[in-house]
Formats: sequence, C-alpha cells, structure tokens
Amino acid sequence: MASVADLLPFRALRPTVDAAPEVAAPPYDVVDAAEAAALARGRPRSFLHVTRPEIDLPATGPDAADADVAHSDAAHSDAAYAASRSALAALVGAGVLARDAAPTYTVYAAPAALGSGGTQVGIVGLVSAAQYRAGVVRTHEHTRPDKLEDRRRHIEAVGAHDEPVLLLAAPDAGVDRVLAAVTARPPDLDVPQAVDGGAFRLWVVGTGADDAPLVSALEAAFAAMPDLYVADGHHRSEAAALVWDGSGRPAGGPDDAPVGWFPALVIPADRACVLPYDRLVTDLGGRTAQGLLDALAADWEVTASAGPVRPARRGEVGLYLGRHGWHRLAVRPGVVPDDAPPVVRLDVSLLQRTVLDPFLGISDPRTDPRIGFLGGRTPADLAAIVDGGRFACAFTLHPTSPDDVMAVARTGEVMPPKSTWFAPKPYSGLFVHETVPAV
Repeated sequence: MASVADLLPFRALRPTVDAAPEVAAPPYDVVDAAEAAALARGRPRSFLHVTRPEIDLPATGPDAADADVAHSDAAHSDAAYAASRSALAALVGAGVLARDAAPTYTVYAAPAALGSGGTQVGIVGLVSAAQYRAGVVRTHEHTRPDKLEDRRRHIEAVGAHDEPVLLLAAPDAGVDRVLAAVTARPPDLDVPQAVDGGAFRLWVVGTGADDAPLVSALEAAFAAMPDLYVADGHHRSEAAALVWDGSGRPAGGPDDAPVGWFPALVIPADRACVLPYDRLVTDLGGRTAQGLLDALAADWEVTASAGPVRPARRGEVGLYLGRHGWHRLAVRPGVVPDDAPPVVRLDVSLLQRTVLDPFLGISDPRTDPRIGFLGGRTPADLAAIVDGGRFACAFTLHPTSPDDVMAVARTGEVMPPKSTWFAPKPYSGLFVHETVPAV
C-alpha cells in the first residue's frame, strides 16, 4: 500500500436536524458515570446511552461510593456492551439516526475553548486501519491495556465506530480552499448550545449539486499527504486496528471492508486549539516551600508573582505553593540543548526532568499516585484545588503546540503522559461509521 494518508467520504449514520441537539453528547472519556447520567436524564435520544451504557444499568451498593464502583464495573460488563448495541439500534429504528444516501465528508466547526477566540475547523472522513498499522497515521502516546480492551469490545459489540478520532494534518492550501468554500455557505446543522453548554456547526459535503469538485479536491489533497498524526484517540485508533486484525479481512475500500476503516476528524495544525495540561502534586518530597524554591534556582530563574501565572511562552512554568503564593519559573540558558530531540524540548519533559523527578521524587508520572493532571482549566482553578488541602503545589504550563506533537511523532518518540489537551473535542453521535448495520 502506498504511503499516503487517505481520508475518504463515507455513508455516515447521523441524527436528523431536529434530533441533533438532543443526540449530540460529550465524548465518553470526558464525563464520568455520574455526569453522563445527569446529562442524559430525561433525554432518551442522547448518544450517551450508546457511549456510556452503564448509566442505564442498575448500580448496587449501600452508599454512593459503592454505587460509583458498581457503575465502573458495569461499564465493562457484557451487559453494558450489549446495551450499547441496543441503544444504537433503537435510535436507528426510531428514525433518530439515518444513513447518508451517498458517501459524504463532514466539515465540523466549534468555537475554540476557554474563550481563546477563533474557531476550530476540520473534516470528518474515514481513515484506513491498514495505513495506521503501516505508520502513516502516526502516534505519540502509549496505550493502556485495560482501556484498549474496553474500546475493542465496545467497537465489536456495537458494530460501529461511534466516536471519531482527532487527527492533525500539516496545513495544506487545497484543504484550506475547500474549507473556505464550504464554511461560506449556511451550515446544514447549527447547534448554538449543546447539552453541556458547548456549540458546533457542520456542513455535509457530497450531497449538493456543486459538491463533486470539493470531494475530489479533498480526496486529492489527503492522498498527497505522507502522514497524519493522532492528537486525541490513541486507544480508539489502536482498538480499531485490533478489530480489523481480528476480522481476517484484507485491506480494501470502506464499502467492501468497512471494518478496516474508522472515522476521524482531521484538523489542519494551524487551526487546532491546544490547551495546557497542568500538574498537581500531593507533597513537596520532604522539602519546605522555600527549600524547593532554592533547589529550583540551579536550572530556573525563580520570580515571585503577585497573581496567578499562566506561562506566555515556551520555557516558562508557573508554580503555586499555597500560602507561599505564585512563582514564575524561567528556564536558564543551556538547560535545554539546542540540538535536543523534539521530545526533550517539550516543557512537560523539562518539568519532569528538572523538577518532578529530582526534587519531588516522581520518577514515573504514569503510575505515581502523588501526581494529578488537569487539562483545560485556569490557574485560579488549580490554586483553589491546592488551597483545598489535597495537593501541596501546582504547576501551570504553556500549551504544547501542534507542531511539537507532529515533530515528536515523526521521530517515533513517546510524549510524557498528559502532554496535550485538545479542545473542544467533537461531539459524539453526529457521524457514526457502521461495520455491521444496527437495523
């Protein structure tokens, strides 16, 4: 197979215009069971009944804590996977979800997160599991076996890929021209306030009389790209490939081998919104606050700040120490070599190498229970959490850029955990790719 990054149109299973505001749901991994249950309550057409089926299964236990554990166990039960399939079939059977008459792309747009201005725009199509296996779709994170097995079982049970993976693409003039042409016309669906307060618009490309040149231009643009990059959805991508591996089906087009393809929202890197992924630590590793500040001075210029710190550029970190206040850390020249590999130059790597490991004793942030991660929040939010007493300090970071993500992926390196928070993530239920028809 040629090393090109195909992104193909497909017959998406999507909600009717009237049903879409109720169907559209936050991705399964950004809400817990309690949040999902609250959002789906009184909304039988919410796609959360497909992606978080445990909310419809009985939870047992004499108190709330036991109920939470029961919900967690239920999410990975045979009954939960069967309930997902039944929920999807019910939506299709009721006409809430309908299949496109012909293969289409979807242009999807949502306001950039945290009021940062602008709009995140991308294109939804199908990506080949074979090309993922060949490394054309590049990754930068490890996957966890338990989460991977959950996604594999979910895909197989539901007979569909019900949430798109988020991919980055290098900016492309041809793609830009299509996006400009499509978004200049009225959207096919405009939801100014979804169930969780977010918003989105979308345009279906492939059904209009003048769409054929746009479809051809998108197919050609992506076929000329050497690679795409997973921004969010490493577990879903790998699970999709595992499902294809187990199918025994040869690589083919989505019409004759639908199991070999999975949906993705591909965003040009210059249109992506990436937020910081900050750190919280439960204790100071046996040091006093002043002792930690003194130790940091070898690699960092440490300056007290009168207010919350959100680093404005690379090489800066904010540090909150409760009653000892905010400090701005600026890395000293030479600490990061000019010829360092892309992964070493990341601020998250710098923080791990010069602060978390040597002074706070966190050598493996993937497994150490003393570290917490918080994405898409303000410095004031982190300070409030520290002041609540559970954590001793918080570190605020400048966001990792899409270019950094792609640079690391090209080298085959793995980024530190929780290096990026891409937002807003696309809503679920808007473009489902069936491998086995629900009805």
